[in-house]
Amino acid sequence: MSLSLKSSLGRFRMIGILEGISYLVLLGIAMPLKYWANLPMAVKLVGWAHGVLFVAYMLSLVSVTFDRRWSFGRVLVAFVASLVPFGTFWLDARLKKEDQQSAV
Repeated sequence: MSLSLKSSLGRFRMIGILEGISYLVLLGIAMPLKYWANLPMAVKLVGWAHGVLFVAYMLSLVSVTFDRRWSFGRVLVAFVASLVPFGTFWLDARLKKEDQQSAV
C-alpha cells in the first residue's frame, strides 16, 4: 500500500517519516556542525523545522487516535517512537505491515 494523504493514518505516517528525517538531520548533521564547526545557525534552522514537524506529528497522532480508536498503549508507543532516533521509521514499518495484512 502506498501512503495516502486522504486518511488520517496516511497523513500520520507521512508526517512521522518527515519528523524522523528532521530528527536525524538535527542529531547527525546540525549538532555536529554547531559544536565541531562552530555553526550554531544549523541547529537553529533544523531545530525550528523539527519543532514544527514534531507539533504536526503530535496533532496527527491525536487525529489518528480518534479516527482509528487507538488504545492508550498504542498512543504511548507512537509518542515514544517520536523521541527515539529511527523510532518513527520503526513505527511506520509496523503500521504499513498492519495495513497490508488488513487489506488481504
